[in-house]
Amino acid sequence: MEITELERKRVPKHVAIIMDGNGRWAQRRHLPRIAGHKRGMDVVEDITIAASDLGVQVLTLYAFSTENWKRPETEVNYLMSLPTRFFNKFVPKLIANNVRVKTIGDNEQLPAETQKAVRKAQLDTQACDGMILNFALNYGSRTEITEAVQEIATEVHDGQIAPEEITEQTVQNHLKTKFLGELADPDLLIRTSGEERISNFLLWQLAYSELAFTSKLWPDFTPADFEAELLDFQQRNRRFGGLKNK
Repeated sequence: MEITELERKRVPKHVAIIMDGNGRWAQRRHLPRIAGHKRGMDVVEDITIAASDLGVQVLTLYAFSTENWKRPETEVNYLMSLPTRFFNKFVPKLIANNVRVKTIGDNEQLPAETQKAVRKAQLDTQACDGMILNFALNYGSRTEITEAVQEIATEVHDGQIAPEEITEQTVQNHLKTKFLGELADPDLLIRTSGEERISNFLLWQLAYSELAFTSKLWPDFTPADFEAELLDFQQRNRRFGGLKNK
Protein backbone atom coordinates (compact mmCIF):
# COMPACT_ATOMS: atom_id res chain seq x y z
CA MET A 1 0.00 0.00 0.00
CA GLU A 2 1.19 3.50 -0.79
CA ILE A 3 1.55 5.83 2.18
CA THR A 4 -0.45 8.43 0.25
CA GLU A 5 -3.52 6.19 0.55
CA LEU A 6 -3.56 6.79 4.29
CA GLU A 7 -5.21 9.83 5.82
CA ARG A 8 -2.38 11.10 7.95
CA LYS A 9 -4.74 12.82 10.38
CA ARG A 10 -6.49 9.50 11.04
CA VAL A 11 -3.42 7.33 11.63
CA PRO A 12 -3.92 5.47 14.94
CA LYS A 13 -2.11 7.29 17.72
CA HIS A 14 -1.21 4.12 19.62
CA VAL A 15 -0.53 0.80 17.90
CA ALA A 16 0.23 -2.35 19.89
CA ILE A 17 1.70 -5.48 18.30
CA ILE A 18 1.92 -9.09 19.48
CA MET A 19 4.97 -10.19 17.51
CA ASP A 20 4.18 -13.86 17.02
CA GLY A 21 5.64 -16.54 14.77
CA ASN A 22 9.42 -16.28 15.14
CA GLY A 23 9.81 -19.94 16.11
CA ARG A 24 7.56 -21.24 13.33
CA TRP A 25 9.38 -19.07 10.79
CA ALA A 26 12.66 -20.71 11.78
CA GLN A 27 11.25 -24.25 11.93
CA ARG A 28 9.82 -23.96 8.42
CA ARG A 29 13.34 -23.19 7.26
CA HIS A 30 14.87 -25.99 9.35
CA LEU A 31 16.69 -23.42 11.45
CA PRO A 32 16.98 -23.16 15.24
CA ARG A 33 14.24 -21.08 16.88
CA ILE A 34 16.74 -18.41 17.84
CA ALA A 35 17.24 -17.67 14.13
CA GLY A 36 13.62 -16.58 14.03
CA HIS A 37 14.13 -14.29 17.01
CA LYS A 38 17.20 -12.79 15.36
CA ARG A 39 15.27 -12.07 12.19
CA GLY A 40 12.39 -10.75 14.27
CA MET A 41 14.71 -8.20 15.83
CA ASP A 42 15.48 -6.80 12.38
CA VAL A 43 11.76 -6.51 11.68
CA VAL A 44 11.33 -4.49 14.89
CA GLU A 45 13.74 -1.94 13.44
CA ASP A 46 11.87 -1.74 10.13
CA ILE A 47 8.41 -1.44 11.70
CA THR A 48 9.57 1.10 14.28
CA ILE A 49 10.88 3.47 11.62
CA ALA A 50 7.80 2.92 9.44
CA ALA A 51 5.47 3.66 12.37
CA SER A 52 7.39 6.81 13.26
CA ASP A 53 7.37 8.02 9.66
CA LEU A 54 3.62 7.44 9.39
CA GLY A 55 2.87 9.55 12.46
CA VAL A 56 2.13 6.87 15.07
CA GLN A 57 2.72 8.38 18.50
CA VAL A 58 3.11 5.20 20.57
CA LEU A 59 4.21 1.76 19.36
CA THR A 60 3.92 -0.91 22.07
CA LEU A 61 5.60 -4.24 21.29
CA TYR A 62 4.99 -7.43 23.28
CA ALA A 63 8.61 -8.51 23.53
CA PHE A 64 8.61 -10.98 26.46
CA SER A 65 5.70 -12.10 28.59
CA THR A 66 5.69 -13.37 32.16
CA GLU A 67 4.76 -16.76 30.68
CA ASN A 68 7.74 -16.87 28.33
CA TRP A 69 9.99 -17.99 31.20
CA LYS A 70 8.48 -21.46 30.63
CA ARG A 71 10.34 -21.79 27.34
CA PRO A 72 13.60 -23.81 27.07
CA GLU A 73 16.47 -22.21 28.98
CA THR A 74 18.63 -21.76 25.88
CA GLU A 75 15.83 -19.86 24.13
CA VAL A 76 15.12 -17.70 27.20
CA ASN A 77 18.81 -16.88 27.54
CA TYR A 78 18.94 -15.80 23.90
CA LEU A 79 15.80 -13.69 24.26
CA MET A 80 17.35 -11.99 27.30
CA SER A 81 20.42 -11.13 25.21
CA LEU A 82 18.37 -9.47 22.48
CA PRO A 83 17.80 -6.08 24.19
CA THR A 84 21.57 -5.60 24.51
CA ARG A 85 22.16 -6.54 20.87
CA PHE A 86 19.18 -4.54 19.65
CA PHE A 87 19.88 -1.33 21.52
CA ASN A 88 23.64 -1.35 20.88
CA LYS A 89 22.87 -1.43 17.17
CA PHE A 90 19.65 0.56 16.93
CA VAL A 91 19.74 3.39 19.50
CA PRO A 92 21.67 5.80 17.23
CA LYS A 93 19.00 5.31 14.56
CA LEU A 94 16.25 5.81 17.15
CA ILE A 95 17.83 9.09 18.21
CA ALA A 96 18.18 10.17 14.58
CA ASN A 97 14.44 9.51 14.16
CA ASN A 98 13.55 11.25 17.44
CA VAL A 99 12.15 8.00 18.96
CA ARG A 100 12.09 7.55 22.74
CA VAL A 101 12.38 4.13 24.38
CA LYS A 102 10.14 3.16 27.30
CA THR A 103 9.22 -0.19 28.87
CA ILE A 104 6.39 -1.74 30.84
CA GLY A 105 6.72 -4.88 32.94
CA ASP A 106 8.81 -6.10 35.83
CA ASN A 107 12.35 -5.26 34.76
CA GLU A 108 13.79 -6.17 38.16
CA GLN A 109 13.41 -9.87 37.36
CA LEU A 110 15.44 -9.56 34.17
CA PRO A 111 19.15 -10.48 34.10
CA ALA A 112 21.46 -7.67 35.19
CA GLU A 113 22.90 -7.15 31.69
CA THR A 114 19.41 -6.93 30.20
CA GLN A 115 18.36 -4.39 32.82
CA LYS A 116 21.47 -2.36 32.10
CA ALA A 117 20.79 -2.31 28.34
CA VAL A 118 17.18 -1.26 28.88
CA ARG A 119 18.11 1.54 31.29
CA LYS A 120 20.82 2.84 28.96
CA ALA A 121 18.47 2.89 25.96
CA GLN A 122 15.90 4.86 27.94
CA LEU A 123 18.52 7.32 29.15
CA ASP A 124 20.09 7.72 25.71
CA THR A 125 16.73 8.52 24.10
CA GLN A 126 15.10 10.50 26.92
CA ALA A 127 15.55 13.82 25.10
CA CYS A 128 13.64 12.54 22.06
CA ASP A 129 10.08 13.85 21.89
CA GLY A 130 8.77 11.98 18.86
CA MET A 131 7.23 8.52 18.83
CA ILE A 132 7.46 6.39 21.97
CA LEU A 133 8.74 2.86 21.35
CA ASN A 134 7.30 1.01 24.31
CA PHE A 135 8.55 -2.53 24.97
CA ALA A 136 6.44 -4.87 27.12
CA LEU A 137 9.25 -6.83 28.79
CA ASN A 138 8.49 -9.47 31.40
CA TYR A 139 4.95 -8.18 31.21
CA GLY A 140 1.67 -9.89 32.05
CA SER A 141 -1.62 -8.02 32.14
CA ARG A 142 -3.21 -10.05 34.93
CA THR A 143 -0.19 -9.35 37.12
CA GLU A 144 -0.42 -5.67 36.19
CA ILE A 145 -4.10 -5.49 37.15
CA THR A 146 -3.54 -7.49 40.36
CA GLU A 147 -0.79 -5.10 41.44
CA ALA A 148 -3.01 -2.11 40.62
CA VAL A 149 -5.78 -3.55 42.80
CA GLN A 150 -3.30 -4.13 45.63
CA GLU A 151 -2.06 -0.53 45.41
CA ILE A 152 -5.60 0.85 45.45
CA ALA A 153 -6.53 -1.43 48.37
CA THR A 154 -3.54 -0.09 50.30
CA GLU A 155 -4.66 3.49 49.63
CA VAL A 156 -8.16 2.64 50.87
CA HIS A 157 -6.69 0.98 53.98
CA ASP A 158 -4.54 4.04 54.66
CA GLY A 159 -7.52 6.37 54.29
CA GLN A 160 -6.20 8.09 51.16
CA ILE A 161 -9.31 7.21 49.17
CA ALA A 162 -12.79 5.88 49.95
CA PRO A 163 -14.04 2.76 48.09
CA GLU A 164 -16.87 4.74 46.47
CA GLU A 165 -14.32 7.19 45.08
CA ILE A 166 -12.62 4.49 43.00
CA THR A 167 -13.25 5.12 39.30
CA GLU A 168 -12.00 3.74 36.01
CA GLN A 169 -9.47 6.56 35.99
CA THR A 170 -8.26 5.44 39.43
CA VAL A 171 -7.48 2.01 38.00
CA GLN A 172 -5.93 3.52 34.86
CA ASN A 173 -3.63 5.61 37.04
CA HIS A 174 -2.26 2.48 38.71
CA LEU A 175 -1.45 0.56 35.54
CA LYS A 176 1.99 0.29 33.96
CA THR A 177 0.83 2.46 31.06
CA LYS A 178 -0.14 5.44 33.22
CA PHE A 179 2.87 7.44 31.96
CA LEU A 180 1.23 7.50 28.51
CA GLY A 181 -1.70 9.55 29.79
CA GLU A 182 -4.52 9.79 27.25
CA LEU A 183 -2.49 7.62 24.85
CA ALA A 184 -2.47 4.63 27.21
CA ASP A 185 -5.16 2.69 25.33
CA PRO A 186 -4.14 1.34 21.90
CA ASP A 187 -6.31 2.34 18.98
CA LEU A 188 -5.18 -0.76 17.12
CA LEU A 189 -3.78 -4.14 18.14
CA ILE A 190 -2.04 -6.24 15.49
CA ARG A 191 -1.15 -9.88 16.05
CA THR A 192 0.94 -11.75 13.50
CA SER A 193 1.12 -15.52 12.76
CA GLY A 194 -2.59 -16.26 12.39
CA GLU A 195 -3.29 -16.78 16.09
CA GLU A 196 -6.40 -14.93 17.26
CA ARG A 197 -6.05 -14.36 20.99
CA ILE A 198 -4.80 -11.61 23.29
CA SER A 199 -2.41 -13.74 25.38
CA ASN A 200 -2.54 -11.71 28.61
CA PHE A 201 -1.57 -8.47 26.86
CA LEU A 202 -3.02 -5.08 27.87
CA LEU A 203 -6.35 -6.61 28.93
CA TRP A 204 -7.66 -3.38 30.47
CA GLN A 205 -6.24 -1.05 27.83
CA LEU A 206 -7.61 -3.05 24.87
CA ALA A 207 -11.26 -2.68 25.93
CA TYR A 208 -12.20 -0.68 22.81
CA SER A 209 -9.19 -1.25 20.58
CA GLU A 210 -9.61 -2.43 17.01
CA LEU A 211 -8.11 -5.92 16.58
CA ALA A 212 -6.26 -7.08 13.48
CA PHE A 213 -5.01 -10.63 12.96
CA THR A 214 -2.71 -11.44 10.07
CA SER A 215 -1.40 -14.83 8.95
CA LYS A 216 2.01 -13.31 8.25
CA LEU A 217 4.68 -14.57 10.65
CA TRP A 218 6.49 -11.73 12.41
CA PRO A 219 9.82 -12.24 10.57
CA ASP A 220 7.91 -11.86 7.28
CA PHE A 221 5.95 -8.77 8.38
CA THR A 222 6.98 -5.71 6.36
CA PRO A 223 6.40 -1.96 6.50
CA ALA A 224 3.99 -2.45 3.57
CA ASP A 225 2.03 -4.95 5.68
CA PHE A 226 1.99 -2.45 8.54
CA GLU A 227 0.68 0.31 6.26
CA ALA A 228 -2.01 -2.06 5.00
CA GLU A 229 -3.19 -2.71 8.56
CA LEU A 230 -3.37 1.03 9.21
CA LEU A 231 -5.35 1.53 6.02
CA ASP A 232 -7.77 -1.20 7.09
CA PHE A 233 -8.08 0.52 10.47
CA GLN A 234 -9.15 3.70 8.72
CA GLN A 235 -12.00 1.84 7.00
CA ARG A 236 -13.52 0.86 10.35
CA ASN A 237 -16.16 2.81 12.22
CA ARG A 238 -15.24 2.99 15.90
CA ARG A 239 -18.43 3.48 17.90
CA PHE A 240 -17.23 2.82 21.48
CA GLY A 241 -20.60 1.30 22.36
CA GLY A 242 -22.62 4.07 20.71
CA LEU A 243 -24.58 4.18 17.46
CA LYS A 244 -23.05 4.10 14.03
CA ASN A 245 -22.15 7.54 12.73
CA LYS A 246 -24.71 8.91 10.30
